Amino acid sequence: MPPTLAPSLRAETLTSGEQFRAAASLYTRVFGYDRPEFSLNPNLLSALARNGGSAVGVYTVDDELVGFAYGFAGRDHDGSEFHYSQAAVVDAAYQGAGVGRLAKEHQRTVALGWGHRTMRWTFDPVLARNAHFNFSSLRGEGVAFVPDYYGRPGTDRVVVEWALDRDDDPYADLRRAEPPRLGRADWGRVTRAEAARPDGGVQDAAWVAIPAQATALSDDDEEQASHDRVRARLRESLTRLVAEGSILVACTRIDESTAAYMAVRRSKGEAA
Repeated sequence: MPPTLAPSLRAETLTSGEQFRAAASLYTRVFGYDRPEFSLNPNLLSALARNGGSAVGVYTVDDELVGFAYGFAGRDHDGSEFHYSQAAVVDAAYQGAGVGRLAKEHQRTVALGWGHRTMRWTFDPVLARNAHFNFSSLRGEGVAFVPDYYGRPGTDRVVVEWALDRDDDPYADLRRAEPPRLGRADWGRVTRAEAARPDGGVQDAAWVAIPAQATALSDDDEEQASHDRVRARLRESLTRLVAEGSILVACTRIDESTAAYMAVRRSKGEAA
């Protein structure tokens, strides 16, 4: 069914073995995993959902599962507690239909029900579309950067933190700021430029350009080398910005080829 039926979609908490198996199957299909170590155990989903975690699905009017997210209770080395969202997946036929937003919002409800006030998850920093969703749609912030997050090359990740019960977004105006005119030559590099605020003020900011489309980096040898260079520069840039105490608050498309992260110092009153 086409995404035009999005208003008929509903989100719910998964509870049955059949639902957990369907979610595991969707997860494997969307990510294209064909190795058993990357599969998802339905029993694990059930245990997580019963013990501080989440397993939520998005269904069509015909009860077809087209979206899924799951997570668990987390705690960092500083003792901060949060709900950690391990994955959210959307059927390819429903990309752009609001399925991901619906899944995340229901996962938020589940997390609040467990007493969690923040949610965290990670994403690949070269994926501009994911970044825009995390920062501009959900109003989360990129609070950390971890090279080789999953212990293997090519798994650098930005850690997103989402304040689940925050009434006012302290970065709302900055998320709408226009980035400088950056292009392919700037991919992965830091550019310092002030951001104009709607009230006429300005904000010191750092911008990091990335490909606007993941497909901008193909798999042939020359393009793969370019891909690796961009990732290496991006790793260096994000590591430096986080070390300076900056957080990511926006990812805005500049043109068909380039998007840019905006990094700023954390607003006063926002917990580190």
